[in-house]
This record gives sequence, structure tokens and C-alpha cells, in this order.
Amino acid sequence: MDVAEYYSSITQWAEQDRPREKLLQKGVSALSNAELIAVLLRSGTRRLNAVDLAKTILGQAGNDLNRLAKMEPGDLMKFRGVGEAKAIAIVSALELGRRRSEFESVQKPSITRSADAYALMKSELLDKKREEFWVLLLNRANRLTGRIPVSTGGVSGTVADPKIIFKPALEALASSVILVHNHPSGNLQPSDADLKLTRKLKAAGELLEIAVLDHLIFSDEGYFSFADEGLL
Repeated sequence: MDVAEYYSSITQWAEQDRPREKLLQKGVSALSNAELIAVLLRSGTRRLNAVDLAKTILGQAGNDLNRLAKMEPGDLMKFRGVGEAKAIAIVSALELGRRRSEFESVQKPSITRSADAYALMKSELLDKKREEFWVLLLNRANRLTGRIPVSTGGVSGTVADPKIIFKPALEALASSVILVHNHPSGNLQPSDADLKLTRKLKAAGELLEIAVLDHLIFSDEGYFSFADEGLL
């Protein structure tokens, strides 16, 4: 059977199956890679609709978006039905994806140990003369999604209300948090109040299914990690 005999134009598909309509109705995540590329292509050829043309292009890249992203416009223009405008659209979209990934890796650093959290908070807490309490919000990959100041106190203490601490974590759908407060005196030993507060916040996090990964006591010279010391 000749291809032309069973070729089906996207306009003949049910509306909910057409890539652009499907995106509007179900959201961009509902589209396959081929359907997303078809949206960029807008049209196919006499023998291949846009989705089938997209599948052909992906097939030549081993269905690997990383390999596809390495293609130049000239490589894409070798496919029948892909002119300069379509090739540029695909290359531009993949470049935007790469830049977004690069931006997120800078804006959302990974925190895998207490030293990472300490380094991250230096810009906020170095040389501070009053106690401050902060909460770091993390996603499932332990990447930072937020850095929230909770309260500022006096020279010897600050108030950390669990409701204030977990409100931004809930709003941001954080998977876990790291607590940080500074001791302007430089004394890194946790007080009884620090120990009680940490236990209280850990229990609250368990109820909310938001893990408290660590609590750091920060000073200009170093830090104390509750997790490292086995106190969590």
C-alpha cells in the first residue's frame, strides 16, 4: 500500500488528539516529545503529517533529545518538509531548554551536606550582630527552592514559630527544609532552647510530611550541625 493511501492529516484527527488542542486542554506535560516538536513544525509534508515528521526526526536522533539538540539547522533541513524557519524554531526551542536547565542549576544549587548549607548562608549571616532564624526550602532532589528569613531577635536570642517556619514550606510544596540560625557570640554549642526547638520542629515536619534535614548554628568562624552530630 502506498503511504499516501493511509496518510492522515492532523486536521482529520479528533480535536483532543491534535497536539495544539491537546496542549490547551490537558497541559503541555500531556504531549509526547514528538507532539511537542510537531507544534513547532506546524505542518508536515504531503505524505507525513507533522507528528509523523517529528517522529522521523526524533528517530534519526535515536529518540534522544540531547542528540537532537546537537543538530544544526542545516542538519534538520535535510528532512523533507523542514525548511529554514522550522529548523530554526526547533534549534531555538532546544536552546531555550538548555539555558533553562543551566539557569536552574545556578539558581537552585544542590545541598547534599551541612557545609553546602553553611556556604549558602554566608552571604546572609556573616557579621550579623543580632540573631536571625532562616529556613531553606528544598525539593525532592535536594535543590534549593527558597531561602526564607523567619525572624530577627536580639543579641542572645530569636523566636522561631513553627507556623511561620512551615507556612512558606507548605506554600512552596517543599519536600524538606534545613533550619539555620546564627550565634553572634560565636558560641557554637546548642542551648537547651535550641535542642527543644529542634525536636519540636522535627516532630511538626513529620506530621506535615516535610523532613527537617538539619539545623545549623551559624557563626562567622564555623557552624554546628545537628544532623552531623546525630541530634536529629
